[in-house]
Amino acid sequence: MTQGDAVRGGLRERKKRETRVALSQATIRLCVQHGWDDVTVEDIAAAANVSVRTFRNYFSSKAEAIAAGHLERMLRIADELRARPATEPLWDSISWAVQTQFVPQGEAGAESPRDRRWTDGLRLMLAEPALQGEVVKANAAAQEELAKAIAERTGTDVARDVYPKLVAAVVGAGSAVAVEHCLRADPPAPLALVLREAFHQVAAGLPTP
Repeated sequence: MTQGDAVRGGLRERKKRETRVALSQATIRLCVQHGWDDVTVEDIAAAANVSVRTFRNYFSSKAEAIAAGHLERMLRIADELRARPATEPLWDSISWAVQTQFVPQGEAGAESPRDRRWTDGLRLMLAEPALQGEVVKANAAAQEELAKAIAERTGTDVARDVYPKLVAAVVGAGSAVAVEHCLRADPPAPLALVLREAFHQVAAGLPTP
């Protein structure tokens, strides 16, 4: 393979990943705004400016497209973890990596009526039974990729050592608990604060309150 072939291959893979992300984001946005039953694959393809055939080339269903968004975010967390300083404590790096991907930049912490409508729609979408199986599969793939990054960071072996898989599972569970808490909290709880608290507690060994 020539250098030019490698570059073109890399560009194709990046374009595929960008298309997957665009389709996943469009699916999430439309399902949250309009409700699961009122969104078709045709709607999603139009919102992402692609053909229905293109959607079908990437995903078999709306549920798979939505779950792909979770996997993509965990891949970015793994990339962010790899980029953190090697001298930084592991759980500080993890907490930072998770927050950069779950919390929009400049989040003020206050929730507007528009935010509340989005939260309500997101809660309804995540409760959709058709989504549950795809989320389980996405979680498994996400933990596998995150474990690889943790193994690199800690000098462990993802095939032989329990540690990287255990940490990846804790990261996934901690993130999910924080998001679930924020979706159901009344009054609303800022996700950035809940994530920080969750990983602070984990890093401290989950002491009894």
